[in-house]
Amino acid sequence: MQILKFLIGALLMSGCGVTISELLPPTEVLPPKERLGEALFFDPKLSSPAGQSCASCHDSSRAFSTSNQTFPSSEGAIKGRFSARNTPTAMYAAFSPHFHFDQTEGLYLGGQFVDGRAATLEEQAKGPFLNPLEMNNPNAAAVVEKVRASAYADMFRQVYGPAALDDVDSAFDKIAEAIAAFERRPLFNRFTSKYDAYLAGNARLTSQELRGMRAFEDEKKGNCAACHPSRPAADGTPPLFTDLSYDNLGVGRNPHNRFYQQAAQFNPDGRTFVDRGLGAFTKLASEDGKFKVPTLRNVTRTAPYLHNGYFNSLRNVVDFYNTRDVKPACKNPFTDEASALMQRCWPVPEVGENVNTDELGNLKLSDQEVDDIVAFMHTLTDGWKPHSRGH
Repeated sequence: MQILKFLIGALLMSGCGVTISELLPPTEVLPPKERLGEALFFDPKLSSPAGQSCASCHDSSRAFSTSNQTFPSSEGAIKGRFSARNTPTAMYAAFSPHFHFDQTEGLYLGGQFVDGRAATLEEQAKGPFLNPLEMNNPNAAAVVEKVRASAYADMFRQVYGPAALDDVDSAFDKIAEAIAAFERRPLFNRFTSKYDAYLAGNARLTSQELRGMRAFEDEKKGNCAACHPSRPAADGTPPLFTDLSYDNLGVGRNPHNRFYQQAAQFNPDGRTFVDRGLGAFTKLASEDGKFKVPTLRNVTRTAPYLHNGYFNSLRNVVDFYNTRDVKPACKNPFTDEASALMQRCWPVPEVGENVNTDELGNLKLSDQEVDDIVAFMHTLTDGWKPHSRGH
């Protein structure tokens, strides 16, 4: 807990408006493995060079999503190196099943990362350590050596045994296992939004929030719940606001994406780079341009939006869903959000194949209905208290 408390103190002193109650997990003593996972998650010495932890990109004050909203994609441990994608929230990721193809649905479901390339939370935890655009370690041995030299090395051995750090492959597996165990704690899976309280009969939605909920769920209106289910599962699990499938939303290229300027060893295609998403992982053209449907829980805290961070405004995302196929195509395929709004156009999709035209693109929502849906999504932010505004 000392690392988390230090982070909280630094955030409070920075004047960013974060409260302790928003960051601290429910009152409990973490079991040893989860406490170890916490230490690993917040340790900035595990990158090369030192300075970047898991928490650097998954900021607890932003629902464990990107810490720097200035850039649409994330900067790694090496200054100036940027990935192609916006950092997704790590909250509720524990509910995603193993990556698999569902024969009944005819869809790929589950997994981790926005392209599904990690089957499990444990597998995902290993990825950033070795990614040259993220934590930049040359190999697993480098990560394990840093853990051996850490202040919590004895804790690691207490959890996994005195020889736990001797074998690199086994130790690396255990590092990932501990981080995943920490990410399964209530800190990441709170279910404490106003909407949760509403479902439990402990809160009232405002008239606008109710209108937004109805438009969100109405198949003839927003139909958002088709991909972002808003009702509890059959087993009683609160709604995750994602069906854990993959979709091509037809979003255009983001001209502000720093990945286009990366060295050829990371991006040999330069400005012609196209992010195939799930298609690149599965090696199936039928999956090109598809990315994992994100949870909408805490969506008000997780800007920028979509896989390449194209949108900074949540309202503009809803407007795009509403008018993508109504507005003309922008003349320049590298037209950013602000310019597209001024020109009353949308750029052509980054990947033109497999675009979802059945559930979005021409929803015929009024401006008021768009505003109402956004108001409803504000009720999905964790940490709501009965005295909060709008009760």
